[in-house]
Amino acid sequence: MITLGLEKFIRNPPESVRNRRLAILANHASTDRNFQHIVDLVNKAIPGSVKCLFSPQHGFFSEKQDNMIESAHGIDGRSKIPVFSLYSKDRQPTEAMFDLFDVLLIDLVDVGTRVYTFWSTMIYCLEAAKKYGKHVIVLDRPNPVGGEMVEGNVLKEECASFVGLYPIPMRHGMTFGELANLVNDHFQINASLEIVTMTGWKRSMLFRDTGLPWVFPSPNMPTPDTALVYPGQVVLEGTNISEGRGTTLPFELFGAPFIKHNEILERLSETPLPGCIFRPVVFEPTSNKWQGKTCFGFQIHPTDCRLFLPYRTSLALLQAVMTLYPEDFQLKAPPYEYEFDRRPVDLIVGDMQLAERLRNGEDILGLEAGWQDELVAFMEVRDQYLLYTDKQDQRIPCR
Repeated sequence: MITLGLEKFIRNPPESVRNRRLAILANHASTDRNFQHIVDLVNKAIPGSVKCLFSPQHGFFSEKQDNMIESAHGIDGRSKIPVFSLYSKDRQPTEAMFDLFDVLLIDLVDVGTRVYTFWSTMIYCLEAAKKYGKHVIVLDRPNPVGGEMVEGNVLKEECASFVGLYPIPMRHGMTFGELANLVNDHFQINASLEIVTMTGWKRSMLFRDTGLPWVFPSPNMPTPDTALVYPGQVVLEGTNISEGRGTTLPFELFGAPFIKHNEILERLSETPLPGCIFRPVVFEPTSNKWQGKTCFGFQIHPTDCRLFLPYRTSLALLQAVMTLYPEDFQLKAPPYEYEFDRRPVDLIVGDMQLAERLRNGEDILGLEAGWQDELVAFMEVRDQYLLYTDKQDQRIPCR
């Protein structure tokens, strides 16, 4: 059985929190296996210690649906302490906020993808902790898309933004605690950092293997199946293709009014896309792109999660739509995540030239070969910060 970092912390609070003022960076998904929230658990275990809360993108209750919809600061209804939004006018915490506590607990459900902004918020908190002399404790959780697979190009410096502050690949294969250690040490933030590790988690596990309940960490991440396709399908956010927002299956569904099923399937057959099936669908988004319009597209069904390559799959899809429908397809214009000049798709993929290379029909396997050296270099760094080193290598069927 897996014991979460949160559960270990509550059972045996470390010496570093004794007689200290605490703050918590979390959202509504920060619960134990019995759905008890971290704020309630810490208040019960260490009464009176929690002085303020912080929330990431989408709000403390994940109520904000889309990008660049800010959350306001507020007061927690039960504990009556301040809740500071780190996705508001300012996304970096201030000295006045950090004056309220001594130790920051971070307990967030991450989805193992570079552009998921919770790790950017963690980075800003580590930077502030270093600047203001605070201690940070990350309560570790499973990477829901596993801890073995690493995929994609490494972010280039000119593409650094809130959806990618440091050069890592799209799918990094690390837990939030491992990622915190890597960022803090390798990129020399050098904050006072402590990780409360899990017990029982193995790198080969997907979320459905953990036996833990899924509480959606953001409004368009409703299930673990969404997380499986997200490292690729998030690329569609930078285009006029619907990524399924405004449907019950965001990121699993995609489409547009101008797509033709047979043409896309024929074009996708030119690239090896193992471990998944594209099932033709027709849908009408109730919000976001193509709201109320009939979209022709597909649902991606991962069938073998050991073989499935979400980033390759979605790049192949993007290239197919770009080249088949040049008059209808469009790249989304700025702004995107508070970047008002650079194209959203470039920030998402982490490369200013990749979209044009896809449009020009470059072979995707050739593109992958071109970024293997940087991926190997990242893996060598990553290996130094892995906290869970089981060597199991069994095939994981998707379920």
